[in-house]
Amino acid sequence: MACGGVWKFLRASNLTSLRYVAGNTLRLRMAPCAAGAAITWGRFLCDSPPENISRYPVPNKKDLPFDMVELMEEVESKGGFLPNVFKVLAHRPAEFRAFFSYYNELMNKETGGLTKADRELIVVATSIHNRCLYCVVSHSALHRVYSKKLTLADQVIVNYEKAELTPRERAMLDFALAVCRSDTITDQHFLSLEEAGFHREDAWDIAAIAAFFAMSNRLAHLTDLRPNKEFYNMGRLPRDNTKGKGHVGGG
Repeated sequence: MACGGVWKFLRASNLTSLRYVAGNTLRLRMAPCAAGAAITWGRFLCDSPPENISRYPVPNKKDLPFDMVELMEEVESKGGFLPNVFKVLAHRPAEFRAFFSYYNELMNKETGGLTKADRELIVVATSIHNRCLYCVVSHSALHRVYSKKLTLADQVIVNYEKAELTPRERAMLDFALAVCRSDTITDQHFLSLEEAGFHREDAWDIAAIAAFFAMSNRLAHLTDLRPNKEFYNMGRLPRDNTKGKGHVGGG
């Protein structure tokens, strides 16, 4: 769902504004919109977005805490659109902050043996097992962007065992799926990862991503979260640089 990604431009330094206590009442002061004004989430709103993206109410931006609005506007400015996961999780601000803080720690860290493309491929493989449309579509898009491989995520979606994976990628996804399925993790799992070049801390990262997105997948099922149309072509077609200067993810 994320995510994704608070994506590559959302470093820890950009998340300091999220460290507000739950229930913070700081709000963005905005003038009411004129009756009949066009409604888009990326602008100051009077009403909820017109598209059906969640079973739960999507808050008006004018009713959200300032730190959340600031983050959403940064994401939209850099990516060209605001992923629906931000809109849907805004229903619960404290959980919104916790979700994206942990997402950032897992998906945007610069340490360890996993690349950004690796991390996105883990999300794709585990999210298809959990049948999460939003995460499969959004994180496939991010994998295409980071890996420059236009078809690998599609292959993994259909059957990762038949996909054109490197031995390293296959070992990584074997372990991620074992965690996703709640298999009993044994020393052999770690040995297989080590033989593919991963360390114990990499194993933790792989498992944490699989576990976090198992939660995310289930929240997407609960809310009936739908992917933005922009995700379907992302990484497949030349990017329109007039719409933004970054990449957004699916969380």
